[in-house]
Order: sequence, then C-alpha cells, then structure tokens
Amino acid sequence: MSRVHRAALLSAVLLFAVAGLARAQTPPPVPKPPTGQTAAAPADQAQKPEQKAGQEPEQKPDQEAAQLPRVDIEVVVSAPRLDVPLKDNPAAMTVLSATVLRTTMPRAVAAEEAMRLVPGVKVDNQADGERVHLSIRGQGVLTERGIRGIAVLLDGLPLNDPTGFAPDLFDVDWSTIERIEVFRGAASTLYGGRSAGGVINITTRDGDPTRTSGEASMSVGSYTFWKPFAEVGGTKGSLNYRVSASGNHGDGYREHTAFDAANLYGKFRWTVGERTRLTAIVAGTHFRNENAEGLNLGWLSENRRMANPDALTFNEYQLTNRVTTGLVGDVKVAANQDLSFAVSYRHTDWSESVPSTVQSRQYDTPLANVQYTLHGGTGRVRNHFAVGTDLDGQWIDDHRHLNLGEAREGPDVVSDQAIRQRAAGFFVLDRIELGPDWGLTLGVRGDRIRNELDDRLQAGGMDLSGEQTFSETTGRVAVAWSPRSTFGMYASWGQGFMPPATEELANNPDHLGGFNMHLVPATSHSEEIGVRGVVSSEFAYDATFFRLDTENDFGRYRVPGRPLETFYRNAGSSRRYGLETSLGWFPTPSLSAQVAYTFSDFVYTNIQSLFGDFTDKVMPNAPRHQAGIDVQYTWRDRWFAGVSADLQSLQYVDQTNLVWTEGYALVNPRVGFRWKGSGHRGEVMLTSRNVFGKEYIAFTEPDPDGNSFQPGPTREVFLGLRVWMGR
Repeated sequence: MSRVHRAALLSAVLLFAVAGLARAQTPPPVPKPPTGQTAAAPADQAQKPEQKAGQEPEQKPDQEAAQLPRVDIEVVVSAPRLDVPLKDNPAAMTVLSATVLRTTMPRAVAAEEAMRLVPGVKVDNQADGERVHLSIRGQGVLTERGIRGIAVLLDGLPLNDPTGFAPDLFDVDWSTIERIEVFRGAASTLYGGRSAGGVINITTRDGDPTRTSGEASMSVGSYTFWKPFAEVGGTKGSLNYRVSASGNHGDGYREHTAFDAANLYGKFRWTVGERTRLTAIVAGTHFRNENAEGLNLGWLSENRRMANPDALTFNEYQLTNRVTTGLVGDVKVAANQDLSFAVSYRHTDWSESVPSTVQSRQYDTPLANVQYTLHGGTGRVRNHFAVGTDLDGQWIDDHRHLNLGEAREGPDVVSDQAIRQRAAGFFVLDRIELGPDWGLTLGVRGDRIRNELDDRLQAGGMDLSGEQTFSETTGRVAVAWSPRSTFGMYASWGQGFMPPATEELANNPDHLGGFNMHLVPATSHSEEIGVRGVVSSEFAYDATFFRLDTENDFGRYRVPGRPLETFYRNAGSSRRYGLETSLGWFPTPSLSAQVAYTFSDFVYTNIQSLFGDFTDKVMPNAPRHQAGIDVQYTWRDRWFAGVSADLQSLQYVDQTNLVWTEGYALVNPRVGFRWKGSGHRGEVMLTSRNVFGKEYIAFTEPDPDGNSFQPGPTREVFLGLRVWMGR
C-alpha cells in the first residue's frame, strides 16, 4: 500500500472513530472553568461575554463585514501553552482578529498581508504568490526557503518538522482565518527547537453556530492572477463543521514565476459528553511554482523582470503535494484538571529542479503532543501548573539525478538516501497569580533530536551513512504586572535553541549525499521589557524593547567545485537590539487607524570565515526601520475606503555590508461596497498594490555569486467579489 493510500485510510479511520464517539453521547452544558482558567465554549453553546474596556463587541453574522477592528487586551491567548488574558501574558504578542485580517488581506494569498500590523516580523514575498520567507527578530533570516526557528501551528497542529523547519505555509488558506496569535521572542521552553524566535498560532473559523451557511468569492487581478474560494459550514447536534476549497493562479511579475495552487480543508468539531471536545482536521494541499532565482546588478539594470538565465536553462521549479490528517482534543479530567492532546500525520511529495540536480522527496511526518494542566491555590495566590511532551518523527526518501537541462533527469542517480528523524521534548510550565495584579511564569524544557541517514547509493564504494544528535535544555522566567484591566507591563528572560534544519543537514558540502557533519545548534538568550494598554476604548498601544544574543549563528556559503549550490555553516555570534511598537486609534465606529513600527540593530559580534572577518558588521536582510500602516473609513455601513502602506529602510545584502538595497514605501489603496439582500450578504472591493509603481527589491539572498536580487512587482490591481449565503 502506498503512502498516499495509507494517508487516505488513516483519514477515514480517524473520522469514523471520532464520529462514533460523537454519536455515543449528547452534549450537556459546558462547565464553568475555575478561577484563572478560560475554557472556550462550543460554537453552538457560546455565551455572550461581559463587555470589557477596549474589547471588540460581539458581532452578529450580518454585522461582521461592516465592523471595524478593535483591540482587546483581555482576549485569552493560547500560544504560551497556558491560557492567559493578553494583558497578563508576560511576553511580546500580537493578536490579529478576523476583522483586522479582512481589511489587511484583500488578496488573501500570502503571509505578508496578514503580518503587516505585527512589529518584529519580516515577511519577504519571493514571487508575489504564496512562497514567502519569514523571520522574527532576525531568527531564520538567512534561510533560503521555508521558516526556521518559528513554531507554526494551524488549528493546534504543528507545521514544523522534528528539526523545527516549516517548509512552507501552503496549507494555510488565508480566506478562512479567524485569528492569528504571534508570540515574539525566545520560546524554546514552549515548543523546543522550532520556537527559538517565536510562535505563530493560526486558527481557522468554525462553522456557523446556528444554521448551515456558505461563502463564495472570486478575486482577479494583474499578471493573470485569480483566486476562487468556496466554503460551507454549520452545526448539527453535537457536530460543528466547516469545509472549504480554493485555488489560486498567477503568471507572476517576473519571467518564470508562474504559480498554481489548490487547497481543500475540513474541520469537524464534536462535543463528546460533559467534559470532552474533539476536533478532526483533514486537508489537502497542492502548490507548484516556477523559480526565477535572483539577479546580479548587471541583469537587474538590464531588465528587472527577467529570470536568471540558469532558471530558464534548467527549468527551475518546486512542486508540493500534501495530505494532512489530525485530531485535537481537550478533556476536563476534573474541575481543576485539564488534559489536551494533538496527533497528526502528513504525507508530502516534493520535487525541485535546480541547475545541479532534479531532486524528489517523499516525507512522512507523524507528530503528537500531550499536556496535563493542574489549577490550584487558595486565597490571593493561584497556580496553573502544566507538564507535557512533544513527540515528532519524520521519514524521508531522497533521490537526486543530474539536471541535463529543462529539468530533464539524467540516467545516473547522484544521491539515493533515507533520512529518519525523531525528536522528543519534555516541558514543565508554571504560571503563578500573585494576587489580582502580579503574575510569575516559570518554565524549563529538555529536547533531544536524532537524525539518521542511510546511504543506499554508496557511489564509488563510499558509504555516506551517518547520524547527528542534538540535545539542549532551555528555561524561561517572566513576570507580568496588570493593575488595571486596560493596562499591563511585563519583563522576561528566555533561552532559544535552534538545531540544524533538515535542509541544512541534507546539503552536504563534502559530497553529493550524506549529512553536513560540520553543523552544531545555535543557542541564544533574550531579555525583553514591554507595556500594553488601551485608553478610553479609542487608543491602543503596545511597545517592547528586547536584546537577543546568539552563539553559533548560521550563515550561507558556496564551494568552488559546486558553484550552483548553497551550503550552511555556523558563522559565529550576533547581538540584536530592537524596539517593537504598535498603535491603534479608533475615534468613531466608522474610522480606524493602525501602525506597527520596528527598530532593529542586528550586528555580528564575532565572525571569522573563509571570506574574511565580518565582526561588527550589520546582519543582512535586516533593515533598521520597518513599518506597516492601515487606515479605513466606512460610511452608511455600505461604502468603505482604506489605504495600507509598507515601509522599509535600506538593508545590506550580505555580511560584507558593501552592497545594499534602497528603502521603499509601497502604498496600497482600496475601495469597496457592501450590501445585504434576502438571505445573503455581499461585498465587492477594488484594490491596488504599490499604486505609485515603486521599483523595489522584494527579497535579497546573501549569495557570494552576487545573484542576490529578486525584484518585487510594480503597480498591481485586483478586483474581488464575496457573497455570504444563509447569514
């Protein structure tokens, strides 16, 4: 039986098993959580909460589209693995609600639109599609593709592999997102090696709590872009469900940057008995993109829309097909005891054509975690103690053939290997409420990651089989002070642990195949102090100052005998200062204005490499100033107009600091109209991105060959239509 068939079978078994449990019992009322704990009620039993200062009022379905964003610092967040109101969370965190995302994501295609109003996060869109490069406080900034050192959770299921590498965000359909929590800073105590830089916790919306409803939309725009989307959801007895399907396609701004994608997603939530909720996830993902690669300065001045000639000669591309199944559960063991768990299985078929080889991989990735939480204490002191474990695995079949041109595989196999990865993390967390104003959070975690490689080719009689094991213990101490419901301060110290990722290990500079045996984990420690609050429900603010020190930071390089390939090494140490701020102004129900600003001072403190001494040089791809702005005005609950902007100062291309890209300001206006008919609502919106046609560089790679520049698109125009039925 093939892996794809096994994935389909597992999906069916999972759904039937959970459905059987759901039929066995009827859903009684959800018990009230003990003091300090927040339990989310099922969609069909949710109660209207008491209105709090700065909180976004509860919306009826027919009011959602007209509602402007508001900031709620008492909203409960779960990314820290212990549910806590945002104002009491002793860490830098931004929460993006559905109303915020609806205004800042007119295309609903990629992460840079969603993260515009999150300080400390840098998203580079490499080809104006879904393929992005993302970093938090500079962690993962040098990765060629994917996301490094940042835990990414989608409906409670991790998208990272055992080494902490998230290859993409293709599983995320941004049209379906209900909320995003972005935890910034060293969080390895929470999620191990995958969270040295932070956590992105993404939640999709549930089905309608009272009836069956649906949504359909279509967006079209520049460079033959189009995205159709449809979903249906509702509640039937103890089952809440939502199923969605979407696709998107575009030819891209540059030559050889076309992309084509499809997403299927099913979310099924059962209330089982008095104490249990189960959520099953079944998803399918397809994404293919052509890869134009970077340009050097000569090509850039000649034609900024051209592809690197190698990209055309060898038909460079990436292709991803993935099936995901998962089950997330929450069980109230007793009045003061909770048990949560998540299990998932992903199968991925991935292939890539690069100038040196045509590579194909099959990934099987089972993941599981379990957490037990005990709530206790008396009087003014309350305690929330959690203990848990994360168990991750991955098996990779890896094959490479020489690229004869146009992605034609040569007859000779240059690499045939199997990679087995296992990771185990054990953590202890304790949140202590010292009266109504003070809170103390302590955490410690141990991680062990084992990578094994079986060289099945053994070319020339050389066996490149081997193993690499990385272990680390990390800790975190944080304190929060919130004397009022509208104000909070916090300070924290935490450690980060970033092991070499699958991509870094599997790119071996010594041979075609085998592991890069020169790599060791990067470790870090970070301190931060911050403040957040709201004033008269009209003005919201958030500011964090941090310092992050890293040892054995990663760098990229190439070797003379293989000039078309990229390899990784431990480059040295770095020191990073930063200030992250966000402001929101909501003077009337019709007007909102929001801004996020980041100041970054990221410097290498000790780097001795083959290419020279780069001590005290600024880290590449780290602009000193970065900002995102969004303003929207609505009148008569029908017409609306808004504008967003992305601003960035100059950034250096590589560690020499001899070449840089200029800063830019991209302005993105929008205008739209909403209506309500019998049994449906609708919205039409016209959007322009980079309306003034600014020429800028969307992504730079610190490659020694100088092919570092990937230009972003000039003016683009998009038209979108959305219709909600049954709401």
